[in-house]
Amino acid sequence: MTHILEADSIQLEFGSRKILTDVYFSCETGKICGLFGRNGQGKSCLMNIIYGSLEARSKSIRIDQTPVFQAFKRPDLMLYLPQFNFIPGSVTVKRVFQDFNLSYPDFETLFPEFRSKYRSRICNLSGGQRRVVEVYAIIKSQSRFVLLDEPFTHIMPLQIEKIREIMIEEKANKGMLVTDHMYREIAGICDSIYVLKDGKLHVTKSIQDLETFGYAKL
Repeated sequence: MTHILEADSIQLEFGSRKILTDVYFSCETGKICGLFGRNGQGKSCLMNIIYGSLEARSKSIRIDQTPVFQAFKRPDLMLYLPQFNFIPGSVTVKRVFQDFNLSYPDFETLFPEFRSKYRSRICNLSGGQRRVVEVYAIIKSQSRFVLLDEPFTHIMPLQIEKIREIMIEEKANKGMLVTDHMYREIAGICDSIYVLKDGKLHVTKSIQDLETFGYAKL
């Protein structure tokens, strides 16, 4: 069964500055949606509004036409990967995989550099290793939708390629909204691409539209 996440009528202002104006967004399970825009355009704000962790002047968030007010309280419906590290450094890798009900042997097969890290504390991992664990946990979670904010930060190219493969595989089980400045790595696996510019969200018809909207020169 296909599930649909919709967000519309989103308006956000900081003082006299309008960040988001009547934004509409939709994503279905089985699809990866890319979100691009220059710094300061409000990409993280939009994700946090959808997740329910940021209040907006106006918003309507729905899953299958049912309003969702605080998605952060419903990990079965939605999970959010922020730009910053969200797993406490004192937690062990073992605890992360237990909490997310994930197989560590499967993870080791994909990332053999973690074979001696199972009992390590998160704070003892390198920045890139820490990010890999967080990204993997969110993507492989049982949540119906996941929001990924800069997932490739500090991650090596070979690890990025493996994560891309995992995303393609996992989209059969969930819907994904992802933003990353490494847009070429994201655009190639997206089913749809949005560009956020001047408070408006634009649906692109092709990757060439990224240049049309002034986001990147291809």
